[in-house]
Amino acid sequence: MGWKCCTFRPIAPGISGILRMKVVAFNCLCLLLLCASCTNESYSPKPRGYFDIKFPKKEYQSYHKTCPFSFDFPKYARMEPDQERDAGNCWNNLNFPQFNARLHLTYYDVSSKKEYEGLIEDARTLAFKHTVKANAIDQKLINYPEKKVYGIYYAIEGNTASSVQFFLTDSVKHYFRGALYFNERPQYDSIAPVAAFIKQDIDRMISTFKWEN
Repeated sequence: MGWKCCTFRPIAPGISGILRMKVVAFNCLCLLLLCASCTNESYSPKPRGYFDIKFPKKEYQSYHKTCPFSFDFPKYARMEPDQERDAGNCWNNLNFPQFNARLHLTYYDVSSKKEYEGLIEDARTLAFKHTVKANAIDQKLINYPEKKVYGIYYAIEGNTASSVQFFLTDSVKHYFRGALYFNERPQYDSIAPVAAFIKQDIDRMISTFKWEN
């Protein structure tokens, strides 16, 4: 059954009648516009957008100084000595200024089995302290017996301060550790592409790593 929006009645001519007709017509127009604006369409929020990241070309150079190890690192990163007060010899930060990230690198000259075992346990503790915020922590063994390079690689997923950690050792007198940090509030969805890009550089570092003595 149809329904009427408005009904006009004959109005006596004159200024008052014309004004009444205009008011009624205006009210009907408003009602029609209101009905037209009511739809059953549901609103879906758009996903958050992120900046388009331009990645540099993969190019590497060799780190080979007075420290008892060498490896390849990317040319678009800067190797700088760790300036912290408690930093040891051969402690460095591999900085990625365009990504606001750094790979913190530490080295220990191991003097006893007890010290070696303590460093291995420290690496595990430092990786798993992110369990509270991590979605997952994957462990991968590093094994290059021909170079006497062994270790464990920790890939940490989630809104954590560090997304990659690893250590390398010869099981006798050398211990080398790396930890990747982003100098901003961790948001895994936004840093995931950059973390994946830097992980390739870390893989290159590990695969080319050698002890010098």
